[in-house]
Amino acid sequence: MRSSNPVFSRRGFSRDNGYAGFNAAPQAGGPAVGTQGNPYAQGAPGASQSGNPYAQNPYAQNPYAQQDLQHGAPPQAPPAAGRMTMDDVVARTALTLGTVTVGAVLAWVLLPVTSTSFGLAIGSALIAMVFALVQAFKRKASPPLILAYAAFEGVFLGVISEMYNSRWSGAPFQAVLGTLAVSGATLLIYKAGWIRVTARYARIGMAIAIAFVLVMAVNLLLVVFGVADDGGLRSMGPLGAIVGILAICLGAFFLTLDFKQIEDGIAYGAPRDESWLAAFGLTMSLVWIYLEMLRLVAIFSGND
Repeated sequence: MRSSNPVFSRRGFSRDNGYAGFNAAPQAGGPAVGTQGNPYAQGAPGASQSGNPYAQNPYAQNPYAQQDLQHGAPPQAPPAAGRMTMDDVVARTALTLGTVTVGAVLAWVLLPVTSTSFGLAIGSALIAMVFALVQAFKRKASPPLILAYAAFEGVFLGVISEMYNSRWSGAPFQAVLGTLAVSGATLLIYKAGWIRVTARYARIGMAIAIAFVLVMAVNLLLVVFGVADDGGLRSMGPLGAIVGILAICLGAFFLTLDFKQIEDGIAYGAPRDESWLAAFGLTMSLVWIYLEMLRLVAIFSGND
């Protein structure tokens, strides 16, 4: 049974044993080895489809769901029409990040640093958040929705980056370099096998992330109502730096979930449209890391 949690469902998690059922032991009378745990595989012939949430999926006929029973090799999914490939993920991620970049550059060039532009940035961020939430709860990817999110997110990033640059010259460039370093290091660690993305890993990480967001929301309210001074936990001092480093670590955690989603989607023959969701997830994770890196650079730069 798939999880009712939209985050876990989107990334292939289930409440059964293992990650998306991939680590679950074969059950007597269950689906054939190689199809078990594959959300894109067809149920065993003649088996009851009542418990299979993918039985009516038009992509349920998975030609790659068979594995070498003699050698016990994992299922492999060579490229096929209608199936997600790494090229699809790269192309759609480049398009999404490119839209973010274009929006940011235009906002930087066309909007001067004023209270009005700051208001536009906040408005753009709220619109982008709405688009992101709508897409997160949709069952299928919506490219126009994802690109609209990217455009408004880009406007927000452009204005905020310009404001930081006016106070701490070069901070956005350093934040971009930091984001590339964190994402590159996370990918290397993931590919090296030092991090194994399992259901337990994801549950613990998501619990920490949710707690972090709730604490930051309470901190924001305390700052707004004057209870906490100098930004509270998000101050420009050592405490703010610690919180920023924790936030960047959470961003790296989100990236590992994205990498696992992409890896499994390709291996198990996910529909090509899933590559848009992969691009969407990667973009949100990278934006998170960039914003936290931007703030961290400002903290370490002090009042210079």
